Amino acid sequence: MEKLHNNSRRSFLKVSSITGGGMMIGFSWLANLIPNEAFASAESAKEWIELTGFIKITPDNQITIFCPNPEFGQNVMTSLPMLIAEELEVDWSKVKVEAGDYDTPRFKRQFTGGSQSVRMGWQPLRKAGATAKLMLMQAAANEWNLPIAELSAANGMVHHKSSNKSISYGALAAAASKLSTPENVIIKKNGEFSILGNPQKNVEGAKIVSGKSLFTMDYKQEGMLIAMAIHPSAFGLKLKSFDASEALKMPGIKDVFEIKVYKDGYERGGFDTRTFNNLVVVVGNTTWEVMNARKKVITQWEPIQETKEMVNAWGSKKEEIIPAGLESTDAHMKQMYDLQKKPGKILRKDGNPETAFANAQKTLERTYSAPFLPHNTMEPISCFAHITDEKALFVAPIQIPDMMKQNIMFNLDLSADKIDIKLARMGGGFGRRAYGHYIIEAGLISKKMKAPIKLIYTREDDMTNGVYRPSYMVTYKAAIDNNNVTAIHIKGGGIPESAIHQNRFPAGAFENYVAESWDIKSNITIGAFRAPGSNFIAAAEQSFLDELAETIGKDPIDYRIELLKKAKSNPVGKNNEYDADRYIGVLELVKQKSNWSTANNKNAKRGVAAYFCHNSYAAHVVDITMKNGQPVVENVVSALDCGLVVNPEGAKNMVEGAVVDGIGNALYGGLRFENGVPMQKNFNQYRMIRHKESPKKIDIHFVQNNVDPTGLGEPPFPPIFGALANALYKATGKRFYNQPFINDLNKS
Repeated sequence: MEKLHNNSRRSFLKVSSITGGGMMIGFSWLANLIPNEAFASAESAKEWIELTGFIKITPDNQITIFCPNPEFGQNVMTSLPMLIAEELEVDWSKVKVEAGDYDTPRFKRQFTGGSQSVRMGWQPLRKAGATAKLMLMQAAANEWNLPIAELSAANGMVHHKSSNKSISYGALAAAASKLSTPENVIIKKNGEFSILGNPQKNVEGAKIVSGKSLFTMDYKQEGMLIAMAIHPSAFGLKLKSFDASEALKMPGIKDVFEIKVYKDGYERGGFDTRTFNNLVVVVGNTTWEVMNARKKVITQWEPIQETKEMVNAWGSKKEEIIPAGLESTDAHMKQMYDLQKKPGKILRKDGNPETAFANAQKTLERTYSAPFLPHNTMEPISCFAHITDEKALFVAPIQIPDMMKQNIMFNLDLSADKIDIKLARMGGGFGRRAYGHYIIEAGLISKKMKAPIKLIYTREDDMTNGVYRPSYMVTYKAAIDNNNVTAIHIKGGGIPESAIHQNRFPAGAFENYVAESWDIKSNITIGAFRAPGSNFIAAAEQSFLDELAETIGKDPIDYRIELLKKAKSNPVGKNNEYDADRYIGVLELVKQKSNWSTANNKNAKRGVAAYFCHNSYAAHVVDITMKNGQPVVENVVSALDCGLVVNPEGAKNMVEGAVVDGIGNALYGGLRFENGVPMQKNFNQYRMIRHKESPKKIDIHFVQNNVDPTGLGEPPFPPIFGALANALYKATGKRFYNQPFINDLNKS
């Protein structure tokens, strides 16, 4: 068992010399290092280059910064190293950036998701850079016999202005590595930055556009076999038997066998999700041979029985019920509408909403729904595994490798010291790759075959094997007296979970407020999907507020600001999650930048929405026209408050992606089920947004403030659904309550 050391300021950094006189600085992701004895005496640069979370400075002044977080398109490979480079005082254009691999002895957290990467790295990564700079300056002070206070650092050099002396970091690295790590390191104040806040190109951009091998699907190893799985044809079925006699006769096929993904008695973690536990696996020499042989396997399925599993999600244990039966979308909708008519679980209640509704002159009540959504990442699931007696090597596109360790250890009978995970760049994530069942599948296959294998999911495998965004429904109801809203009632749920965030706006803005929920158990596997829950509830909430503003004769932006000012000056309740000032800020910015109030825009076919999630605030104004009965998104104006923007170039790209992705899902996205069978299995059946359907222009603006970075990957995604729905109303005269909107649009 590894010896764990006391965490302290002294354990924040460990510094070692490397072969050739360079300097390595390792640091903890959360300023809470778990030291490894290997830090004490690194033997070679080659040894160090496989570790994550450190700075490497070589004698020729080459500075390499390793990114500890997995990368799947949100550009942490650029933004996180920028934090280090800023405090290190180096020339960003000369810095080399490399992706780190999974390394639990040194990191407590390697997780890309929840819009947390920059937020969580903001202090510790900058301190790592500042500490390295201070040690290099001290080495120069020692060499020149000068007080460190007389020195300065810039562009990878230490300078003494009075004597006009300069020396490179590389020349100081060996001496610096022998110094004690300083305990008190001062980092720059917000507003003092030279790298942060300036646009920087994606450090892997050239590799991506030139087709360099970056993804698991590209990975190859001598002797590697290809594997594909066969899963049940419907949710609610399990494997009964299979006949592989014909498949085994086909060229290049090595074996066909059954695997059990999770062993009996395994207590699942929060991200341990697998749809079908018993799979048939076909293994062969090439992808084409395996695909053809898979068609020859004859399988028989049988109904599952209701089961219960214990889930230990982030320290809180709960029993999860997986019901039997073959589920269908039409039946789901009936169940949800039925539950909307019954009392739900009260999540929050302010004032006396019952009396307010009883005395109301009129009410406005609207129900909204959304279907299951597949993630449809550009790169379908794949994983390389090679398990030997000495170690278990995985090349895995996984968002959260650390939470896979217990799963791997239990289900593959491996000790922690044998697990080696190389983190490949992911061809899209959106939450799909937070769930690592495919790593276990690949490991089981390699173990059985005693050979390196690459498990490949086809697009059909990925779309029909989960993990999906849940299906939701919610009803908003307002009590109105003399154009004054006196109460709000929210009730809703989903399959298998509710999307209601009871302490978010408009909670806190109404004296009488109630939120209640329900859920429906399902054997259809669901999971995180970009801004989980928020991506639906924002659309419903913002559509309802728009219609409510119209009903009482108020401008939709002005009405939202009015409510938020009320929540700021006289908030109702004590658990309101949002900052009203920051909320108002994005609404005022989007109002200004979209020229919302000008005469030429009064009758424009445009809609607005704003939402808070993942610690940040976003607002959009969408302009559309109708051509041949179909919507054309002409322009989107976006306003974001995510605190200080580390890399405006990457931030802009993230907002653009969220806008296009949200419009596509809102208009076209939806997965239907009939008797447990997904009705859409590939892009010829599942409607995705096309290039020509993307907005002609996306105009992005960030609130300028000195708030530490909050989050950006998810916040701009939810409100685009509502802004689009409200714009469609202005263009068609019809409100849209059910996603995807195209279904109701085509009925018009």
